[in-house]
Amino acid sequence: MPTTAAPRRERMASLAEVAEYLGVSPQTLYNWRHKRIGPKSRKVGGRVKYRLADVDAWLESDTRGDAA
Repeated sequence: MPTTAAPRRERMASLAEVAEYLGVSPQTLYNWRHKRIGPKSRKVGGRVKYRLADVDAWLESDTRGDAA
């Protein structure tokens, strides 16, 4: 009988790690979170955490038209 492997869970990144990854301040991420305009985040144990896949998806979907 075949076994089904459990989905692999991605490590959650801290707010500070994501701020560094995006090149913005942690305060900017707090502001985006409050305005609901940044990448998806979650509270885990009272701390804000991000999945890097969600951060990358948000970056890919950002269509404000900024020149690269």
